[in-house]
Amino acid sequence: MACAGVGVLAAIGVMTGVAPVASAAVAPGLQEFYGQKPTWKPCADEGELATLQCATLTVPMNYRKPGDERIAVTISKLPAKDPAKRRGVLLLNPGGPGGEGVDLPLAFADRPITQVYDLIGFDPRGVGRSTPLECELSPSIGSFPSRPTDDQFAAFTAQARNDEAACERAAGGLRPYINTPNTARDMDVIRGVLGEKKINYLGFSYGTYLGAVFGSLFPASLDRNVLDSSVSPDWIWREQFKQQAVAMKQNTEAMFGWIGERDSVYGLGKSQAEVFATTEALAAKLATKPIEDPMFGTVDRTTYDVIVGIYSRFRPLWDEIGRIVKAFKAASDGTLAAGSAEVRDAAKAAKLMQELGIAKTVNGVFQTVTCEADWPQDLQIYYSDMRLFREKNPYGYGVYRAAPTECTFRSFKPADKVTNLKRAGYQTGLVIQAEGDSQTQYDGGPAMATRLKDQLVSVADEGTHGLYSRNACASDIIDNYLVNGVLPGSRVTCPGDPRPDIPADEAAAGRSARAPQPADVTESVQRFISEKRLGKGVF
Repeated sequence: MACAGVGVLAAIGVMTGVAPVASAAVAPGLQEFYGQKPTWKPCADEGELATLQCATLTVPMNYRKPGDERIAVTISKLPAKDPAKRRGVLLLNPGGPGGEGVDLPLAFADRPITQVYDLIGFDPRGVGRSTPLECELSPSIGSFPSRPTDDQFAAFTAQARNDEAACERAAGGLRPYINTPNTARDMDVIRGVLGEKKINYLGFSYGTYLGAVFGSLFPASLDRNVLDSSVSPDWIWREQFKQQAVAMKQNTEAMFGWIGERDSVYGLGKSQAEVFATTEALAAKLATKPIEDPMFGTVDRTTYDVIVGIYSRFRPLWDEIGRIVKAFKAASDGTLAAGSAEVRDAAKAAKLMQELGIAKTVNGVFQTVTCEADWPQDLQIYYSDMRLFREKNPYGYGVYRAAPTECTFRSFKPADKVTNLKRAGYQTGLVIQAEGDSQTQYDGGPAMATRLKDQLVSVADEGTHGLYSRNACASDIIDNYLVNGVLPGSRVTCPGDPRPDIPADEAAAGRSARAPQPADVTESVQRFISEKRLGKGVF
């Protein structure tokens, strides 16, 4: 995906004149917003973004008072390649909440959808080239271990309280109006500005919820729609956080079972239970005696939990993760020097995988939108969950996903209630969900498909988040639906990426099992990252 790091003034056009509004159903006071006429200019002076056209719209900050403050929303366009077959616009959203979407059309420039649709990207309100919501960056008050003691819970709480106060200081006037319903209202303005009676929609991750809210609020404005890697309509938002940790534990268990079937290769145990016991013993040792590596730095229990939890989702990487854990165990046991080639290579691979993690930012949209629903204020609820998660789900985000957040101490009143999701008045769509997705846990997909009466496409034994253009089977189904209008069956299962081609000990009997080759760990991880174009979004 292209980088959007170019100057705003050089990249966007201004809105001038008026255009005919595609629908007469415009709320009082909003006609001027729907009637804007975009002046398109290249999104950048050079590079990939120069192939996209950008414009900026004006929308109300508060749709209930459209005559008051106004903010900007930036949109982009990649025109349909075959104008004779054009069937309208396809609006794209990458998720987040807080993901920048101006450059998203470029990610699908080679897909069949570009023949028949103008691909429309946009930076949602509060994000990127649109009027940004910026929070003061609250300094870290300390370390946050993956398995904190009860005495350490207070640090998580203090950090969340400080983060909320820092965001309120900088963005207090804007925050009540940065929410999913208002972004959906902006989308309908985009539709009107483009002169379209209806939009088609492809949303990823949090963008699935955004699409469902748009369809609920503007059913007459939505045509074909795909929700890829869906959040659950019943988990807005705290439970969605917690289910990430649950999914990470499920992936870890599946990986440990696979490693246990290959004890001759990894030497960590002959069953899931044995591998779990071995690695838990390693984690306990790392908690008191971390490994110091000259390339990777300190490898402690928290680092171990993060590596195992976050990257066990990717089945093709299980061999690499097995080698990493084996090397760390050997170094911890003193049977392999911490600076040896094997440990350095494992650490380098782990560091490459860590680069896929959540990008640090001071943009405040994520911690504002996820506060649009009420969170518990009783700290004992969080502490009880943290005790459970440090025992049952310590991997990856783990306890952090059960801990207090800014939303626990929300300092603003949301302008809207949480939307009651329903599909009434627009056509059947698709929900796409991977079985091992740890950003939007699998059960969210069936729940969303059931709520909206959509068709569900499941991708088995797969942890990738965002399947379109990454899973061939799901991508073909999506293309056939968006281009030709053909729905798949009500419940379809696609195969995921294959697990590493390493035979189990039983299957390998009578021949040599493949020995680990540490020298190619880093190369294979880098290749996987490049091929998958793995994103950094949270939802």
